[in-house]
Amino acid sequence: MLRMESTEDPENRLLLQPWTSVCFDESTKLMIKVWFGDAGYALLLSDLSSMWYEKVDTEVIQQRSKELNKRLTAHVSSFLSRLRSLICPLLEGEKSSSTIFSCQLSSSTLTLRVKSELSGLPFYWDFRCSAAPVKMVFHQLVQPLMAMSLVLQSQVQELASLLLRKDAEIEDYRESGATLSRERLKTEPFNEESFLQTFETKILPQACCLGDGHQFTSNLKELYVSVSQKQARAACKRHWEGDCESPEHASFQDLAQKAADLPNEEKKTESQSAAAQCTQDTVVPSSQTQKVHLPIAKSKRKKAKGLFG
Repeated sequence: MLRMESTEDPENRLLLQPWTSVCFDESTKLMIKVWFGDAGYALLLSDLSSMWYEKVDTEVIQQRSKELNKRLTAHVSSFLSRLRSLICPLLEGEKSSSTIFSCQLSSSTLTLRVKSELSGLPFYWDFRCSAAPVKMVFHQLVQPLMAMSLVLQSQVQELASLLLRKDAEIEDYRESGATLSRERLKTEPFNEESFLQTFETKILPQACCLGDGHQFTSNLKELYVSVSQKQARAACKRHWEGDCESPEHASFQDLAQKAADLPNEEKKTESQSAAAQCTQDTVVPSSQTQKVHLPIAKSKRKKAKGLFG
């Protein structure tokens, strides 16, 4: 997931990586995203009050490796491969007893120190990040979050509309004489105003507690990546319609073109969702059939016609 082509602008490639919450110690919880290329990497970290960034190339890696690992002599690709193998488990919530991470931060700098092994020898690395510019903060975090909020709002409105239609369908069944065989399955008609009031008083305060270090769930990570891909395509379209001669525009066009070809994981997710939907529409397990059909029975006082034909 983290390895991309090195011909792209690291900042643009970094945009397509999801944010992950990482706890380095009891007092240091950060959101992190990272991109590794063939000749360098880009790293972004934030504690929701500041953001730090580092982008290095082959020359910096060679100099830093000599400074921190005087007994080790290896190609840049070996150091990058080792760093990738150390960071990836960290992003997945796995901690290795043989690898130690420590973090020192201030408002303007952040140093993430790594202590591990390479070829049986001690291996050290420092990610030396400086304060990210405001434009990068907006591009990598604020803008995608604003787009995500609009997407989620549209999703809630669509679900509310669906519930109202379901209530109308159930009411039609009742008026036709159908009744529930199990009273405990009865639900009250959906009231959007009451739902929003309950959400604001009970659910919203819990959602605003960001101190637990789990700001992005797996679903939100996927949504972030999807939104970033859509933004890349939109930016590509705007550049095509305007002046695309500058190197920056050309780089972002290449990014958007590759973003248009959905990653295998996204294609797989879409195909699985389609297959699951197809299966759900055609084959219903017996337990689910009972849940759908058994609770509704025809009233003895009135004969229902054409309800389930």
